[in-house]
Amino acid sequence: MKLAMIGFGQAGGKIVDKFLEYDQRTGSQIVRSAVAVNTAKADLLGLEQIPQENRVLIGQARVKGHGVGADNELGAEIAEEDIDEIQGAIDNIPVHEVDAFLIVAGLGGGTGSGGSPVVAKHLKRIYTEPVYGLGVLPGSDEGGIYTLNAARSFQTFVREVDNLLVFDNDAWRKTGESVEGGYEEINEEIVRRFGVLFGAGEVEAGDNVAESVVDSSEIINTLGGGGVSTVGYATESVELGNSGGGGLLSRFKSDGQDDGIESANTTNRVTSLVRKAALGRLTLPCEIEGAERALLVLSGPPQYLNRKGIERGRKWLEEQTGSMEVRGGDYPKNDPNVAAAVLLSGVHNVPRIKELQQVAIEAQDNIDEIRQESEDNLETLVEDEEDELDPLF
Repeated sequence: MKLAMIGFGQAGGKIVDKFLEYDQRTGSQIVRSAVAVNTAKADLLGLEQIPQENRVLIGQARVKGHGVGADNELGAEIAEEDIDEIQGAIDNIPVHEVDAFLIVAGLGGGTGSGGSPVVAKHLKRIYTEPVYGLGVLPGSDEGGIYTLNAARSFQTFVREVDNLLVFDNDAWRKTGESVEGGYEEINEEIVRRFGVLFGAGEVEAGDNVAESVVDSSEIINTLGGGGVSTVGYATESVELGNSGGGGLLSRFKSDGQDDGIESANTTNRVTSLVRKAALGRLTLPCEIEGAERALLVLSGPPQYLNRKGIERGRKWLEEQTGSMEVRGGDYPKNDPNVAAAVLLSGVHNVPRIKELQQVAIEAQDNIDEIRQESEDNLETLVEDEEDELDPLF
């Protein structure tokens, strides 16, 4: 799948930068074009992969390149005011070569949280290609203002895109690790999961051709009903060209096995991997029952991608979700891993979103209360009870 990626704000820019690095490392060629948009000059300078001409600094007249300070209403206003500058960078994208737009943003800050829904609305008005969002939720320990930003941005963003893929930092931060180290690892996880998903179906001349092809239209149809999506992922290593040692290969295949046993073993391993992907840690934790649509992508060396295993995994997903729209297929890669990516789209039973909204409402009430208290305190402080002082004007 060929994507035009727009990284909005600090987190969005870093993740798109990471996608370009992943493309170079794996040769998957997912990112057809990449743009970074920010109100903070320093964040744009810190990017390594996105070309200089595709880095757009907005809001210079209002914030002088210093960011919006977690004020997402200001972030939205600036995106509205400077939409022509953003469009100028988008004009360089060969849109006829892309399958969809993907706007990537952290939802807790100011620039990405406020600006990404504005750009999504703008793109949908102009282009016929689908516009997806990839929104990153802040951890619950990051503070009330970031939770409030995320809740407001989430409910706006999800209405403006064709589908909102969500990654929840809360489910992935490890205790005791540094903030920078934590985000680096989280960004790797985001790119790994979505890389396998969006990489499916891209076949060059001379490549291994899938037994059961997943192409960009399958992904578009799975995301097509809108709503919120989450991705599960599981992987096991194989040893290419060597049946000794541990790993998945030794369990798939051992000396003396006939083809029937080998095939049954491979089928079971594939099915097991699909279950691990769907029931393990999702990018947005939720109950998979009730998901409206699902897509299974299995990638790895072609000799370990078993059609019967994929079919059985797909059937199991149908039973678990209760959906009749479950697509599946394989993506052969000469990689020392077999990986299963499961896209669940139109999920509803998401306790984290309900919790986020509740905490945000409390934070909003607290902020209003503190603001009123602050005004009262200032009034008390400067009060001239006897009315003896004359103001300057």
